[in-house]
Amino acid sequence: MLRSPATDESGGPAAPDTADLTASDRIKLDFLPPPDPLRRFVTTFYSLRCDDREIHDCLPAAVGYLAVNLSGTGLLHFANGRIEPSHEAMFLTPTTAAVRIALQGPWHMVGAALSPLGWAALTGLHAGSVADRVLPASQVLGALADELVPMLRMAEGGDPARAAILAEVIGARLQPVKPRHVQVIGAIAEWLSSDFDPPVSALPERANYSIRQVERLCERYFGVPPKQLARKYRALRVAAMLQAPDTSPEQVAALKELYFDQSHLIRDMRHYLGRTPNRIFDGSAPLLNATSSVRGYREVRPNFARIPGD
Repeated sequence: MLRSPATDESGGPAAPDTADLTASDRIKLDFLPPPDPLRRFVTTFYSLRCDDREIHDCLPAAVGYLAVNLSGTGLLHFANGRIEPSHEAMFLTPTTAAVRIALQGPWHMVGAALSPLGWAALTGLHAGSVADRVLPASQVLGALADELVPMLRMAEGGDPARAAILAEVIGARLQPVKPRHVQVIGAIAEWLSSDFDPPVSALPERANYSIRQVERLCERYFGVPPKQLARKYRALRVAAMLQAPDTSPEQVAALKELYFDQSHLIRDMRHYLGRTPNRIFDGSAPLLNATSSVRGYREVRPNFARIPGD
């Protein structure tokens, strides 16, 4: 029986004991770069494998994924209390907090991490309205979703070939996004990249929209208002930098100064990454560690919310 995780006082998934999580050497995660025409829409393709009978880990808050489970099934536990089953072909919608996963293996997944522009162009869905849930891929891809799983299972050439098939599917399904909205998405991305804690007051001038219009468009394409978006990516980028071996003590001190105190830092890390700082860095959550490290951060989010000065 798969276990249901507790929640902490902030409403996010509580940091579980190390023993609850799958050992770091059991999960294999590979990043597969997208073809050049898709780089604005897909930040990376990826493959995940684990042969264990039960798999438990955390996924940090993210934009959205198209995922195909070639084997394995389970539950995803969201911070809002929603618990949803996986599907063979599914979309994990933009998330506002860390997600606990509890799966029955063996597990083999191939998927695409989407950019905000990619989410909009592929799904046409309002990111805020569908946040924190799992959608069957058929809701977006129609009958093609049922064909996708056997197509990937039979693919010759391993996971790179499967990623190439997904790239073809995504490329053929992209719909135009209003050019003015594309500019706003870019302005929000540059605003996020300008500082670890960028002021919301600077955003209307960058986007050339009123603050109310920017807030509405930010929720539509990123899933949350600007203030919450900045808080989310502050936590994700600080976690990545704190894990980097070349981060100096002076940089660590400056990063911690972004928070009121240690409890504020711990609360945000728990909410957006599902773990306290010490547990993020001890290697006990391999999937979380791989995606929240500096390398993982750059692979999963290289074209928006960059690490300032990187």
